[in-house]
Amino acid sequence: MTSDESLMLTRLVVREARLIDDGAYEDWLALFAADGSYWIPLRPEDQDPELEPAMLYEDRLLLSVRVERLTAGKAHSLRPQVRCLHVLQQPEIETCDTAAGTARLRTRYVYLETQGDRQVVLGAVAVHDLVREDDGWKIGRKTVHLLNPDAPLPMVQLMP
Repeated sequence: MTSDESLMLTRLVVREARLIDDGAYEDWLALFAADGSYWIPLRPEDQDPELEPAMLYEDRLLLSVRVERLTAGKAHSLRPQVRCLHVLQQPEIETCDTAAGTARLRTRYVYLETQGDRQVVLGAVAVHDLVREDDGWKIGRKTVHLLNPDAPLPMVQLMP
């Protein structure tokens, strides 16, 4: 893997977080592969979102429904406005097979979400499984491992 490719993969992960923070949800969704998914497992040891219960598991169709809800301006639960911020550590490239067009990055981060006087703070590790498609690298699956998955998850409106 070249340093240019390494930089490109890292930038994709950073851009993904920034698009969520900026409310550019349609651009965010465009980062996902056609069969991409977003998963928050219930337990750290869980391996398969289709076989094990999950806090959240959304395929591309459900992600597009989420984006529609966030952008339509009709959801009462989004008033007052919901804002978020991802504070990322440097993404680490765990694996990259350029011949196969796959890569895995791990990023430790803190997620903050506010709405009115309510603030949620979550510590997490994101694992981005990336796939190379004709138009570049895409997110095949984003897995969010919460720091404390045993605790009740507070109401979260956006994407930790």
